[in-house]
Amino acid sequence: MRALAFLPLLVGSCVAVPVLAANSSPQASEWLARLAQAERQQSYHGSFIYERNGSFSSHDIWHRVADGSVTERLSRLDGDVQEIVRVNGKVQCATGDLSSEVDGSGSTAPRVLDPLKLMSWYDLSVAGKSRVAGREAVSVSLSPRDQHRYGFDLDLDKETGLPLRSLMINDKGQLLERFQVIRLDTHRPLGVGDLKGGAACKPFKSAPVSAPAAVVGWRSDWLPAGFELVSSAIHRDGQGGQSLSTLMYDDGLARFSVFLEPTASVDGNDIRTQLGPTAAVSRHLVTANGPIMVTVVGEIPLGTAERVALSMRLHEAQARQ
Repeated sequence: MRALAFLPLLVGSCVAVPVLAANSSPQASEWLARLAQAERQQSYHGSFIYERNGSFSSHDIWHRVADGSVTERLSRLDGDVQEIVRVNGKVQCATGDLSSEVDGSGSTAPRVLDPLKLMSWYDLSVAGKSRVAGREAVSVSLSPRDQHRYGFDLDLDKETGLPLRSLMINDKGQLLERFQVIRLDTHRPLGVGDLKGGAACKPFKSAPVSAPAAVVGWRSDWLPAGFELVSSAIHRDGQGGQSLSTLMYDDGLARFSVFLEPTASVDGNDIRTQLGPTAAVSRHLVTANGPIMVTVVGEIPLGTAERVALSMRLHEAQARQ
């Protein structure tokens, strides 16, 4: 669920601004560091609205930091019941709809918000002051330096540094996605009961993973500048037959995943679609080990996703097997 893009963020200490960040504001970097620090240290309970592709939904979130552990519970307030509970990024329980969207391992690679790194791919600036959910805020803009990622306008809580509003913007200035807090309580202590999922939140059983993170046998001949492989795995079906290789790439802010699965032939239909900020591209490729369906899904422009899909290659050692 993309609504929490700026919530599970970790960062180390803030360092000096390099020459390459001449177009970025040191104050903006400091605010992003405050955001990451707040998420690592601040417990809170709140409500927010999420807008995507003309559709709105409302949610409650509980976030507790205790003894170095981070527990999150997210519950949708309208429509079908949707709820998920995570501890240190690992899914503990989820409703049926959300279970189908979670990676088979049930874990999320940590997202590291590093202002120094981001300044290589985004221009950071403080746009002024604002007010969201009755709280004073500081507006920070992240403008991409190329066409392979989207921009963000953030409103960060002046008291805590937590995100109160996030707008994702494309290169034409069009709004792709909105996350906006409507209520935030950072003072009431959260108990164990606050973080417990409801009856519809079923324990999540992770799928078996048959390969360590760095061994999946695939590489990309092209990636957008700044994107790095942050996790990878091979998942096999219950019969031990067909396998699905998964790779996740990250530039410190944006993410996309690549799925590679053997297929019977290259005659199937390719897919090229975009829903709000999310691009989905599927292409059939011929490899030394047979036909493969490559699917790229993530919040990157459609043309970028397509180029990544067409760039996937087997490592030579894997191709000889």
